[in-house]
Amino acid sequence: MQFARTSVFISALVLAGFSLGWMASSVGDAKNQVVLPIKLTQSDLAGGAFERFTSVDITHEMAGQTWETKDAEIFLSPDKQFDAGVYKSGPVRLDITEDYGLQEFMYFLEGRVILTSRDGSSVEVGPGEGVLISADWQGIWDSPEGYRKIYVIYSPNGPITE
Repeated sequence: MQFARTSVFISALVLAGFSLGWMASSVGDAKNQVVLPIKLTQSDLAGGAFERFTSVDITHEMAGQTWETKDAEIFLSPDKQFDAGVYKSGPVRLDITEDYGLQEFMYFLEGRVILTSRDGSSVEVGPGEGVLISADWQGIWDSPEGYRKIYVIYSPNGPITE
């Protein structure tokens, strides 16, 4: 059932990209281009995306913590303001004191995250669930065990730099 919901999400992502005029993949010269969808298979969602697509491994050090991430970018729009991929993170707890900066939809495949907003309200998101974070969100991002997710990001302030 989880993969069925994920397939609906991926279909919506591809349709949104097409309706906004972004090219996922193309064949042919500029005059005769054919836009192709990008499919994520069950194997990709189980972790194979990190092998099939270009994947970046990063060791982060911030606020006295060190954690590892993997990012398989599946799509980046030509203007670099719309991005989608599969992301994996080790355990991390961050106090986000400045605006998040991106509009991000996340669909969790594994692990969980607890998001506690500045007013003290919190939401826990785990496998088979999604969450949207607004660019002006601030709060605590807590993932005690780490997580794997599909992400879709829009950067309202210009190109995504990282």
